[in-house]
Amino acid sequence: MIPQLVTVRWRRRDGRRRRLYVPVLPVLLVLSPLLLIAVLGGLVACVVYRVSPTGALRGAGGLLWALPGTRIEFEQGSTDLLVSLR
Repeated sequence: MIPQLVTVRWRRRDGRRRRLYVPVLPVLLVLSPLLLIAVLGGLVACVVYRVSPTGALRGAGGLLWALPGTRIEFEQGSTDLLVSLR
């Protein structure tokens, strides 16, 4: 299942926590022209480096399907950032 919502949480230096919900589908639709250029660039790179484009797309699809439930945490000084995919 493709992730539908990305939650980004961070703690500011003053200790207050912020939360941002980002729906994936509307962002994907807005950025689709850039996504098309990235896919074409990836296909050109596959041809240049003699990698199977089908295998590369299959690997990218497997990675996308494995994303739901993933949590990524960053800490730097007094600032914390948590990204979770649902």
